[in-house]
Amino acid sequence: MHLKLPKINLNDLKTLLKDECTERFEEGYEINVDEFRKWIERADSIEELLRIYEDIQSLDMRKGYEYVEPSTLAEINKERPSRYDRFSVDLSQEELKDKVLGGWLGRCAGCMLGKPVEGWTRDQIRKALSDIDEYPLRKPYFPFEAFRYAEKGRREYARALTRGNISRAERDDDIDYTILNLLVYEKRGCNFTTEDIAGEWLMRLPYHMTYTAERVAYRNLIIGLSPPDTAIFLNPYREWIGAQIRADLWGYVNPGDPERALEYAFRDACLSHTKNGIYGEMYMAALISLAYTHDDPLRLVEEGLKAIPARSRLAEAIRYVISLYRRGLEWEETITEILAKYGSYHFVHTINNAALVVAALLWGEGDYGKTITYAVLSGLDTDCNGATAGSIMGVMLGASRLPEEWVKPLNDTVASALCGLAELRISDLAKRTLKLIT
Repeated sequence: MHLKLPKINLNDLKTLLKDECTERFEEGYEINVDEFRKWIERADSIEELLRIYEDIQSLDMRKGYEYVEPSTLAEINKERPSRYDRFSVDLSQEELKDKVLGGWLGRCAGCMLGKPVEGWTRDQIRKALSDIDEYPLRKPYFPFEAFRYAEKGRREYARALTRGNISRAERDDDIDYTILNLLVYEKRGCNFTTEDIAGEWLMRLPYHMTYTAERVAYRNLIIGLSPPDTAIFLNPYREWIGAQIRADLWGYVNPGDPERALEYAFRDACLSHTKNGIYGEMYMAALISLAYTHDDPLRLVEEGLKAIPARSRLAEAIRYVISLYRRGLEWEETITEILAKYGSYHFVHTINNAALVVAALLWGEGDYGKTITYAVLSGLDTDCNGATAGSIMGVMLGASRLPEEWVKPLNDTVASALCGLAELRISDLAKRTLKLIT
């Protein structure tokens, strides 16, 4: 692919290519990561780096690589274990409204729980809470005292996100994308395309508020690429968690219809992601759709496996977590096992974080507070995992069954960085979502 790149920093391009080496190895290609990284580091021009990039793109798959992970919807569907029938949703309009609001509130509260410790490891979180005799959390949200030894910037950042100091759901990309997808669906309905989502990004989403795969895809749109090339070109983050956090709206508007929810999720995900990056969004969208009709977390996560290729690394990871649950392991032991098995992935990768969300759902046993707390105390991408687990449980339980101590501090308000928006009522977002359910 020969493109005139915008001015790019040599070291930034080196970082992208080094990360690409890791991504290629994880995808199963025959690559000596250390050797390629040495070549990348020695390169002294953009042209030389792009030649190395072409070499990386031409690599063959390793012999004996056991996973089959396509990125087109047709091929993904061939690899799924089965297709979904639509579930009967026997809910009154008030009950449906309650579940939609539960999803939005559950997502916002779970995100707020994880936001102040984003980037902290499990051990860092445990130590901060244990030092003040608060591990695991005694009450909703982190106490500000847990950040007493944190650097000044972290303390200032955490203050508005901690117990007794929360006045709203603060701005977070985990919420911005849910709102943005609502805007897309309000405009285009079920006929929305990947290009519609791309257009909404360019119109509403500040570039500096995008990260990893989304930032690369945004850049690729600017230089003239179209999906799915936006997800591929110089994008080593295409299997990271960015698409998984965008799944919720597709589940909200498709109660009991996971097949349609996962198709919508694919249209969104392929803008910025491939393979397991796509599957993460498809899986979570299916779970949210299924949460309207399923109240058993084990049945939910098992049923969700129909949404993704059976021979993918993500499906294997989810089956692994289920096997730990069936063996009767305690939660702490389970998280140790998961982090050890999937510790080679970046802390914002899809696979390891999806595994932690599934563990939180299973060991949370239908309790909202327990579920989001487990999702966050496990470490890795804490705000994303708290938000996703909270969204699923919010739909399953409905707003009326969410503990007041988790949702009341939000004051029915969420902040957004999307252009033209500042603060919105969470209940208004739920009402707008309800209108879109057919």
